[in-house]
Amino acid sequence: MQTTQRTEDQLTGRVALVTGAASGLGRAVAVALAEAGATVALGDVDTDGAEKTRATIGRDAEVVALDVTDDDARRRVVADLFARHGDAFDLLVNVAGIDRPGYITDIDLADYRMVQAVNCEGPVFLTSEFLKTVQHRPADTLADVVHVTSLSAVTSGSGAIAYNSSKAAFRSATRCIQRELREKGTVLPDGTEVPFPARVHSIVPAAMDTPMMERWGIPAHRMMPPSDVARMVLTMVTMPDTSFVPEAFVIPRNEPDFPR
Repeated sequence: MQTTQRTEDQLTGRVALVTGAASGLGRAVAVALAEAGATVALGDVDTDGAEKTRATIGRDAEVVALDVTDDDARRRVVADLFARHGDAFDLLVNVAGIDRPGYITDIDLADYRMVQAVNCEGPVFLTSEFLKTVQHRPADTLADVVHVTSLSAVTSGSGAIAYNSSKAAFRSATRCIQRELREKGTVLPDGTEVPFPARVHSIVPAAMDTPMMERWGIPAHRMMPPSDVARMVLTMVTMPDTSFVPEAFVIPRNEPDFPR
């Protein structure tokens, strides 16, 4: 297999879809990728917020109305980006997420299901659409997928059963996808092993200073700027083709709940 040393300037010519791009981490990731040269599709149900992200970027960005819970929308957006950009569309970053607080004795069923749909089901099936398209590309044109889970997937908090369980499910699903891609490689007649032409990275961040976290009253010193996590996304998608990051924890230095 031909190996390529990816560097940040090599994002020029690559097209990325970032979900949840209207604010918070999604906006930070979109800005970081654009600054590194990528053309970014800003996917979100909040198109006004996505327009603000586009204005921040100022170039090479487009707003894409995307409800990750809508199967037709997922198919349409992926198909359209591939139709217009071809193999240049080779980056997918699943950031979109929501939270609905509630204890086990009062959690609303509809809220619980919506959190699961946005935080796990939606990104899993968006990744499925993306991978079904890139699976036939040459192995030397590697595609990247980044899944953003949460430290809440591995710790237990009160009043957030919907969010914690959805992120734990997404983390587990990501591991399954990673294993399946390793098993989907092919062996050529001469015995050469050709890996699946995409890799799936996973980030497990702790609390970030984003709009979604405002209701929890977490002290500022225990939260990171989302740009810290966006930097990790950039590191992942610019790694040499011979490696990937199965899981990376990104936390404040004084985070007390990090499992050790």
